[in-house]
Amino acid sequence: MPTVVEAKAWESCETPRIARDLLGCRLVVRLPGGETRSALITETEAYHGPDDRACHASRGRTARTEVMFGPAGRWYVYLCYGMHEMLNLVTGPADWPAAVLIRGVEGVTGPGRVTRAFGIGRSLNGAEASPLSGLWIERDEASGPVLPHEVLAGPRVGIDYAGAEWADKPWRFRWMSRWTAPGKSPRRP
Repeated sequence: MPTVVEAKAWESCETPRIARDLLGCRLVVRLPGGETRSALITETEAYHGPDDRACHASRGRTARTEVMFGPAGRWYVYLCYGMHEMLNLVTGPADWPAAVLIRGVEGVTGPGRVTRAFGIGRSLNGAEASPLSGLWIERDEASGPVLPHEVLAGPRVGIDYAGAEWADKPWRFRWMSRWTAPGKSPRRP
């Protein structure tokens, strides 16, 4: 039986570990009619603190990044390239800006495609990851964890501007038995 992961569970100064642990969890959204849609998380990317030059918070505390400095378990949703909403789960304790980008779910690869498929927008920015907000994470202990040999860790995507030290960190995680390469047909479980 799936259980809702409480917001406090995401509070840690180990954002890359949380990004890896999100693989195999279920992203759940309540649609306007009351029904829910969910999918297993298959790809994530960690952004860890003010020194991480790829993290939005590396430029300081701004109106845009304020939610990253708040408590863990909140959604950080922002617009990228003027067209793609990006969904991130805040992970650091208060005043430690860190978040995990949800890059893919089973059958949908690409962070902009995930938010489009689930109808997620910036109205959720700052909302708690819980059924009360209509967007949350569930874990099904019966299905067991994603095994280490099923996970591919590699460099993050599209952050060359941060310099090689940060761009090359292996903080992008893919659950290879469920992940779908961009442009390919979804794999069936």
